[in-house]
Amino acid sequence: MQRIVILTGAGISAESGLGTFRDKDGLWTKYDLAEVATPEGYAADPDKVLGFYNARRANCVAAQHNAAHEALARLQQHLGANLLLVTQNIDDLHERGGAEDVVHMHGEILRASCSFCAYRWSWQGDMSRRDTCPACRETGGVRPDIVWFGEMPYQMERIYDALQDCDLFVAIGTSGNVYPAAGFVAEARQAGAECLEINLEPSDTAGSFHRQILGPATETVPAWVDQVLAG
Repeated sequence: MQRIVILTGAGISAESGLGTFRDKDGLWTKYDLAEVATPEGYAADPDKVLGFYNARRANCVAAQHNAAHEALARLQQHLGANLLLVTQNIDDLHERGGAEDVVHMHGEILRASCSFCAYRWSWQGDMSRRDTCPACRETGGVRPDIVWFGEMPYQMERIYDALQDCDLFVAIGTSGNVYPAAGFVAEARQAGAECLEINLEPSDTAGSFHRQILGPATETVPAWVDQVLAG
């Protein structure tokens, strides 16, 4: 059975109403990264950072998973341990679409972490500096369980091990300009895997893929999954 690693980015959730980051109307054109997505920004103005992620958490809760999320869940159910599903997204739409054991390499908006003791736990609703960590009982260090710029993404050893051992690497809805995820295609290709990009338009690393499927994720991903399952 074919071993597949799938990386998803903001493009797979865009049709669910969650904004992408790096297009002309993306989130990063409206906010200064240094102010809302770095440890230094959080230290300088925690209220601003927590407010930014409170809004994003509300958007996530209001969003609905789409046909692309459901299709990948079907593929995961068929392949089992032969598929590793990795996402750069901090939403839970893969899980709501039926997927399990999703590697959220950039963290999850519906989880919290403690700046003091590093404890991580599920979180609903708004977050403020008055919140207390349930583990160390300290107040003032609760933050979203998000990997900010300058921090190490989660489960990297597991991801790289899978890239070295896969037959097919698929990137779906990614911009190709955020590392280390942008380097996954080179890792997989060097290890001998076939590399496929499924995207609305070519990414910055499009030339590194063997082939591309272009179009909306809700159309292209279910069609591709159907082909794999029929093959």
